[in-house]
Amino acid sequence: MTLLSLILLAIALSIDACVVSFAHGLVLCDLRMKNSLLLSVFTGSAQGIMPIIGYFLAKPFYNMILPISKWLSFAIFLYLGLKFIQESFEKDKEVPMCLDLKCLLIISVATSIDALAAGVPLTFTSVNIFKAAMLIASTTFLFAFAGFWTSCFFTNFKTRYLEILAGLILIFIAIESLV
Repeated sequence: MTLLSLILLAIALSIDACVVSFAHGLVLCDLRMKNSLLLSVFTGSAQGIMPIIGYFLAKPFYNMILPISKWLSFAIFLYLGLKFIQESFEKDKEVPMCLDLKCLLIISVATSIDALAAGVPLTFTSVNIFKAAMLIASTTFLFAFAGFWTSCFFTNFKTRYLEILAGLILIFIAIESLV
């Protein structure tokens, strides 16, 4: 996997956290710095941990899956990309608008399930999973932080476009995994 593909993957995976942070920024106007940092740290941490979990869950099956690894990578990234695009057209989901520990954990896990799945195909690349996870975590932190603060200026912005962009990036990575 090229560095560019890894950066694009990190951006695509961070979109959910960005959208959730954006929604919270629209509603939670008190303690903006604290709230934006809480969301960013929790979602970034979860996004960094989940690919590592996916990577190591797939590791024992490496030899068995290796012959079909390109197609498995293609299928996972294509599925994730199409899922992002499909979800962008669904009615807006309810996002819990609280930032206590329970809500932060729920938000973090919910926005990072895709990162768990993305960790599986990384098993079959030469990428250092810990460096990749740090890139994904830091990108998510930045996107979540920016999403929260951007909400101050774009109260009518449709997050659908971000989700479609993330889906297209994942489909691009799926196609590239076959090359």
